[in-house]
Amino acid sequence: MNTVVRRPVAFVAAIVLFVEAVGIVLINGILATVVKNQTMSLAGMDPEAMSNGTWAMGGFFGLYLLLCGLLLLLAGIRDRAPGRFARIVLIICAVVHAVLGALTVGLVGWTAFASMMVVLGLIVLTLVAYGTRSDEPSDEPADGAGAGAPAPV
Repeated sequence: MNTVVRRPVAFVAAIVLFVEAVGIVLINGILATVVKNQTMSLAGMDPEAMSNGTWAMGGFFGLYLLLCGLLLLLAGIRDRAPGRFARIVLIICAVVHAVLGALTVGLVGWTAFASMMVVLGLIVLTLVAYGTRSDEPSDEPADGAGAGAPAPV
């Protein structure tokens, strides 16, 4: 894919993940506050423990989304494919968005599903656009001799 397309896609994906990270932390903060202010418990759990768990989950997931956004931003700035670790982190992020998108159809609605699929599409498009790193060793010989060509003498 052309550099004209892949850099803006990486930048847009990074911005979307940064905004999503802030949104996740805010939503979990609201949920934690509501749980803390209630006087009921869920299956005998302490509301304070549930509130702290919600804050921890929101903070962890927000930091993870910030990391993914940073990796996409660096890929766009450098105009290079992400490294092995970064690709694994971004693939996991894409899978999480796919699963959450499937769950949001029934729980929230089609608009939430569409937004999750847009984020998934941006991540996957960035990964596909950059392909693999050019400095990683390849299985193919450098002189172009493929499987059907005779070996050089």
